[in-house]
Amino acid sequence: MKKIPVGILGATGMVGQNYIALLAEHPWFEVSYVAASSRSAGKKYGEATAGRWLLPKTYHPSVANLVIEDANDVTRAAAAASHGDLAFVFSALEMNKEDILTLEDNYASAGIPVVSNASANRWTDDVPMLIAEVNPDHADIIPLQQAARGWKKGFIAVKPNCSIQSYMTPVWALLQSGYEIKRMIVTTMQAVSGAGYPGVPSLDVIDNIVPYIGGEEEKSEMEPLKILGSIENGKIKKADAPLISAHCNRVPVTNGHTAAVSVEFGAKKPSTEQVKQIWAAFRALPQELKLPFAPEQAIIVHNEGNRPQPNKDRDIHKGMAVSVGRIRPCPVFDLRFVGLSHNTIRGAAGGGILNAELLKAKGYFT
Repeated sequence: MKKIPVGILGATGMVGQNYIALLAEHPWFEVSYVAASSRSAGKKYGEATAGRWLLPKTYHPSVANLVIEDANDVTRAAAAASHGDLAFVFSALEMNKEDILTLEDNYASAGIPVVSNASANRWTDDVPMLIAEVNPDHADIIPLQQAARGWKKGFIAVKPNCSIQSYMTPVWALLQSGYEIKRMIVTTMQAVSGAGYPGVPSLDVIDNIVPYIGGEEEKSEMEPLKILGSIENGKIKKADAPLISAHCNRVPVTNGHTAAVSVEFGAKKPSTEQVKQIWAAFRALPQELKLPFAPEQAIIVHNEGNRPQPNKDRDIHKGMAVSVGRIRPCPVFDLRFVGLSHNTIRGAAGGGILNAELLKAKGYFT
């Protein structure tokens, strides 16, 4: 199969590097276009990242010779797309919200689909915010988005905040099994890599916990409601529940966001054993899709009393699975558990790649 040519916006940053590393041997996609700030534009990718490559895994040798384009120059990307050299772009842009909104809109209006890791468009009401196993049907809003904006081929789809993915799939599995969830208290312990590079100053985080991450609690409380919402009149209407109270903390862990979660159910309440069975049996994406980045098992249940742990469990199923453990009754609500996901793979570039695979399977680009 001829691979689909894709681009990375923000290709030299930490998330951009993760995209390029994870796509090195991808069976469907190949990196053909890289764009970054004007400071890097004109350099070969290998030259621009020499001494700045942050990952143990490297990129495909062909990427080293790609000349970096200015991400603000959409005409260059449009020209590549017109020649069949660019099918869509992954957005890993690191700039202010208004500039990202404008730039992603410009790419989409130029006929280039945007699969975004950035937060700027997460609350745009006709942009799907996808977790492939949870709300793949939200991709159905894309033709409505295109019609409303007069776009023929371009569109925007986004992935949610990295930390909520440590518990959203388990929550969805319970909802799918017929259990109403009324309220949740979530306390996250988020890895330093979630702050990008160079990230949190070492003297702030070594031998320390920082009990504040700007904007993170608001995202954690609101984004699940859009993911659990429904498409109505060309817009995604957010769900009314669950009500979420979030406490977000930065901890001295390299990779892996952990969440301690307490859940209050409606009138129907599952036992602890029923919860474990639901999670162990959960299968969401149809196997016939054969999406390369889909984990073999979306939720991994740990029965040991001291799991999951980031350095033991974050890489399960190529870093794309969610691990759950310490599943037990809650004396205040009904159920409590600990969830873990790999924030730079499942929560960032890997999640974006899986979303792109889902969109390809749905026929949004070929």
